[in-house]
Amino acid sequence: MTRTRIASLAAFAFIASASPALAHLDPVEHGSFMAGFSHPLFGTDHILAMVAVGLWAALLSGRALWLVPLAFVGTMLAGFLAAMAGAPLPFVEPAILASVVVIGLLAAIALNVPTGAAMAMVGFFAFFHGHAHGGEIGEAGAYAYAAGFAIATGLLHAAGVAAGLFVGRLFGGDAGRTVTRIAGALTALGGVWLAIGG
Repeated sequence: MTRTRIASLAAFAFIASASPALAHLDPVEHGSFMAGFSHPLFGTDHILAMVAVGLWAALLSGRALWLVPLAFVGTMLAGFLAAMAGAPLPFVEPAILASVVVIGLLAAIALNVPTGAAMAMVGFFAFFHGHAHGGEIGEAGAYAYAAGFAIATGLLHAAGVAAGLFVGRLFGGDAGRTVTRIAGALTALGGVWLAIGG
């Protein structure tokens, strides 16, 4: 392995493990775009799930590169609206933790399914993520808040896609896919760690 590849892999690992240093604004007190934008970037569970969606989309390639993340964001917004309308949804937090493990595992095994099926699978979990966002804010500033977390989520998906594509091009072929799959496995392990109280 060349020094360039080692340095690039080290940089990828550093970026993947870094936690954003943004202030987490209370959505009830600050129903604003920035409160929404900072929210997904503050929770480790949200970060891991969103990046895992991007990694899996990169492995699926083709139209899945953008349709799978788009399905997550769209269904997440539907979950947000359901929460704002007062619709109850059980097991929100367990489902969010499960999303980290399951989507990480989907990337780890590089499950190859039709794009529509992948969209439905991530969309199922996205509804819970959106409902959690909607349950944390009142009516004031709800739409600006939703725009903020939707954009932040999209950026996290893009980071996952970019990381998967970067590693694929860096190592090439099966080796690149293997490194991306390892990243998915590490995401799933992170979800297990969170679930047991990490």
